[in-house]
Amino acid sequence: MASFFSKLFGGGKDSAPAATTEQVQTHADCTIRARPMREGAQYRIAGAIEKTIDGVVLTRTFIRADVFASEQDVLEATFRKARQIIDQNGPHLFSDGAPSRQV
Repeated sequence: MASFFSKLFGGGKDSAPAATTEQVQTHADCTIRARPMREGAQYRIAGAIEKTIDGVVLTRTFIRADVFASEQDVLEATFRKARQIIDQNGPHLFSDGAPSRQV
């Protein structure tokens, strides 16, 4: 019974989302790394967008509230969301020169 309440209220070792297999695509000179997080029986959109500028790799990570039942669906949605972030932000996505930040 205690383990039920522990899981219900976020305690225990199962409360942290588990990472799934990473997949990679490119879009507009950026590398997209889909890193969906497993949460119970579902998967949450998460990933990173990387771009090399002057020999330095800049990374923009993102996590979204959307969850999916299948890993294939979340991978497709993650790549779609990353392309949208790149297209909407254009060169401003990396213009601050920060090595890493959340978007």
